[in-house]
Parts: sequence; C-alpha cells; structure tokens
Amino acid sequence: MSTVTDPEAKISEQFSAPSPAEISVLSPFERFAFRWCTRMNQGRWKRFWTWCQRIFGAGWIHLSTYNLMNIYGLEHVEAASHDRPILLVANHRSFFDMYTVSTALFRQTTWRKQLFFPVRGRFFYQSPLGLFVNLVMGWWSMYPPFFATGDKPMPEKRAFDRYSLRLLNELCRHGAGNVIGFHPEGTRNKSADRYSFLPAQPGVGKLIKEAAPQVIPVFIAGLGNNLVRQVLGNWTGGEKIRIHFGPQLDLTEHLARPNRIRTYKEIADFVMEKIAELGEQDQKVMGDEQ
Repeated sequence: MSTVTDPEAKISEQFSAPSPAEISVLSPFERFAFRWCTRMNQGRWKRFWTWCQRIFGAGWIHLSTYNLMNIYGLEHVEAASHDRPILLVANHRSFFDMYTVSTALFRQTTWRKQLFFPVRGRFFYQSPLGLFVNLVMGWWSMYPPFFATGDKPMPEKRAFDRYSLRLLNELCRHGAGNVIGFHPEGTRNKSADRYSFLPAQPGVGKLIKEAAPQVIPVFIAGLGNNLVRQVLGNWTGGEKIRIHFGPQLDLTEHLARPNRIRTYKEIADFVMEKIAELGEQDQKVMGDEQ
C-alpha cells in the first residue's frame, strides 16, 4: 500500500488540500498561519473552539452590549434546516458586525453550529498579531483567508485564493450546522448614512450559484469601530444595536441560470436588495420608537 509523502495532502482530513502550486505563492509565515488555522477549524479542535466561542466569546460580547442589543427575525434562522449549511449575508459597517451576529445565534438558539468567517488574509494571516486577534476575537473562525483582492490587492496570491474559494464552496455545500458569515459589499461601508450600501460584488453570487446553501439576509446597525467607546456605550447610553434577520431567500430562478458573470452579479444584487429591505424595516422600527 502506498503512503502519502506530500505534507500538503495531509493538511486536512475534512477539507481538500491546496495544490503545491497554490500553496507555493504564500510566504513561510502565511503557510504556517494557514496550516494552523486549518487544523483549528476541523474535528475536535473546531468543537473545542466553538465551545469557547459560545461560552467566552459570546459571553463577553453579551456583557458589553446587553443594554443596547435588539434582535429581530431570529425565527427565520430557526426555520432553516440545521442539517444544511446556512450562509448569512450582511451589510458591513463595523469591525464587530459578525461578532454580534454570532453572539445572537449562540445565546438565543440551541442547535449545534460551527461558524466560519472568510477574511482578508493580509492582516490575520501575515503576522503574529493577526493570529492573536483571530484567536481572541474569533476563536480561529476567521477562515478561510483571501489575499488577492481588496484595498491593497496581492494579485500574485490569486492562485491560493482560488483554493480558498473551493474550500468556501465546500463549507457552504456540506456540513450540518455550518454557518458562514459573508459581506457581499466586500469591504466596510464608511458612509455616514447607515442605510446606504456599496455595490454587491459578484463573488457572493458565484459562491451561491456553485454551492447552493441556504441564504439568510442580515441587516446590522448601531455598531461603531472604536472598541472602548462601543463597550462603554453599553452603560453610558450608546446607540441601540439592531440586528435584523430576514426570511430565507428563494433563489430557485437564479440557480437555474447559466454559470456566467452576469448571473453572479444578478444574484449578488438580489441579495443586497433583500438586505436593503431589512434596512427599510429598521428605519420603520427606529421611527416608531422616536
């Protein structure tokens, strides 16, 4: 019987491994960070870190936001099948958006889940500080990493990003309890208007078209980007945090269309429309409370 000698082929018992050509574009530290986080996101390690995320991570976020937190539409998440992956598509205005969403899920739902948040690898996978933040803020769930796109693109790492997209497809296609958080806008919207949105990127449409996960839109408002100010606001009268979960999207018509950029963009735009509709609901809620 033959034995496997390629170390990359043994990197995961659950996830497919990158090819030598794909992994070779990463620096030595990036490879180490990727291998480490891959190990932490599967099997017993993933179950252990998910327990930490549920007890400690969600615990301190709850203590820091309980006076401000308002959650709407959680019944839509409960109505989804927990035997198939769920893709949460949300607007993006704060570094802390998905942390509060995960806290809502861990504290107010009881079904077994494991979270994954694809991120730009340029910070989280390029320095010890980035790895540390991934641990203390995400319990290693900021995974898988992407390098080639964003404000400071690294096109030389595009080969690895193709692997990360395949891995993300696996997470969205298979795995009971997989919850994947995704921002269709691709980056933070820094506009002062909380109800404005950046154009949706076709990448989310491609992911949905290929993996066909359950897709639930989310609108988040009221979070800032200053951690100290955000935490103090819980006791000093900060802005109310609102998280709106929408009904699962019916994408049957879109999934039947050809695999091409136009289809991906149409799906992405449809997703953003549904997030914007939740924003309109938030406007109404805020107006009723004034």
